[in-house]
Amino acid sequence: MPVRALAALLCAGLICGASAVAQEPPAQSPQELFRDVLLKDASTTSGVKRLLRTNAGFVSPTPVFADLTGDGKSDAVVTVENGGAAGAVAAYVLTAEGSDSGALRVAFRNQSLYRGRVRMSGPTVTVVLPVYARGDDVCCARHAIERDYAWDATAKTFTRRATRTVTIGPTAARSRSRG
Repeated sequence: MPVRALAALLCAGLICGASAVAQEPPAQSPQELFRDVLLKDASTTSGVKRLLRTNAGFVSPTPVFADLTGDGKSDAVVTVENGGAAGAVAAYVLTAEGSDSGALRVAFRNQSLYRGRVRMSGPTVTVVLPVYARGDDVCCARHAIERDYAWDATAKTFTRRATRTVTIGPTAARSRSRG
């Protein structure tokens, strides 16, 4: 009998403990945090906000973190994607630079991408956009425009530093293999 009573007490404790845990609010994921920042930002386009509010688009689950503003704190490079052929449709750099409270703000935005990609090299953010020519498949543009952006501490924003057209896709693979 004492074993049954002990088992009943253990079960009751587990049930009560489980309900207490279930009542705690879950921690906010980085995706949810970045989504909230973008939705609250007055300069986020209505199209991007609509994608995020209707779940037709989402903040990529793979943000990249680096100190892009030189303040010793990590900044986040995030994209908004539609989950379909358009891929990344917007790119942002979120930073707490200049904030005593650590509140995030959008320091860079490019909200008119189609199959965009973002990469970083040191403090430089590069946005890559395919350039389609007649006969190119959606997956396989032969060229892309790369635009480099870097932090301007005086203006407290990112400024464009370079623009170049590069060869990508099958043509680039052939030229590299001849190398």
